Amino acid sequence: MATLGIEEEYLLLDPTTGLPAPMADKVAENLEGSLHVARGEIQRELLTCQIETATAVCSTLTEAEESLLNFRRELDAAVRKSGIRAAATGTAPRIQDDYPEVTDNQRYHQLKASAKGIVADQFVNGQHVHVSVPDKEAGVQALNRIRPWMPAVVALSANSPYWLDRDSGFGSWRIVHYRRWPVQGCAPVFRDAADYERRIQRLVDSGVIIDRGVLTWLARLSDRYPTLEVRAADVQLEAQDAVLIAAVIRGLISTVLADEAASRTFLQPEPELLDAAVWQAGRQGLADRLVDPESGLLLPARDVVGMLLRYIRPALEEEGDSAWVDASIERLFATGTGAERQRKAMESGGLPALLDLYATSLTAEP
Repeated sequence: MATLGIEEEYLLLDPTTGLPAPMADKVAENLEGSLHVARGEIQRELLTCQIETATAVCSTLTEAEESLLNFRRELDAAVRKSGIRAAATGTAPRIQDDYPEVTDNQRYHQLKASAKGIVADQFVNGQHVHVSVPDKEAGVQALNRIRPWMPAVVALSANSPYWLDRDSGFGSWRIVHYRRWPVQGCAPVFRDAADYERRIQRLVDSGVIIDRGVLTWLARLSDRYPTLEVRAADVQLEAQDAVLIAAVIRGLISTVLADEAASRTFLQPEPELLDAAVWQAGRQGLADRLVDPESGLLLPARDVVGMLLRYIRPALEEEGDSAWVDASIERLFATGTGAERQRKAMESGGLPALLDLYATSLTAEP
């Protein structure tokens, strides 16, 4: 059984204006005073209006959901104590005109110096899913094989429609924002682990990026853990949705590892088509059509998601996740992605309703 871990990034917002609140130090201090949060669960992000968490290594989806909900409850209490709110949204709906305050960390200051205009707009939050792999060689081959399905993960997770006080027209504006970094989109196909390391080192040696952490591919091998890290998803409004994304990703990685062990062939879409498919998924979410990874043509989003679920079905069944994933996917199509729910809130009651959605969904339980 493959283990998994989930990282989530949250925005800290003023509860009245909806503007980012640079109070991560105070919130972290409040969290550290909690008896229910381990120090390792609290992590700082690039901007002082962001905070991040990471679950422990989990074997089951129930463990992952309990971990996320526990942290979200404690985070909610910590931010309210500080007079602000936390929002699990992929982008800030509004930002100040002033340059944002960067967390006092040498690496973050280097990032600011290397890409000031991008860092100035980095009010974006993702969900990163780590799935265990046997070794680096297996991880590289799995990375090659999951590429055609990354657009579907982007579509399922779309939760960032608002930017600069307006609707961006995209379900995931975050995925578009990340296209501005020098190394982005789906990773290329690598021959083996040695090829992976050689090409990454070439990028670092070029001096264009400051370190391996700026490899903002939708998926990459973790440098800290024996995992394949999928970074394609927006952070999710609700913990249940975050766990659904993690379940699909674990099922996908388990499936491709089995395919690699059996020497099965795999889809290799042309890089330009795959890039366009990611963009289309960011634009539409589940609201319209996605690129079929086999034919390259646009099909209804439900059909493409159905193809993915059929592909990973044996792995989901082996993990005991199949029925829960099916029910959660149906719920997602019925209620809409986070982006669709954000738009419904804004249409019904403007910014106050959107901020209420952020507040109520943070700790929502199934």
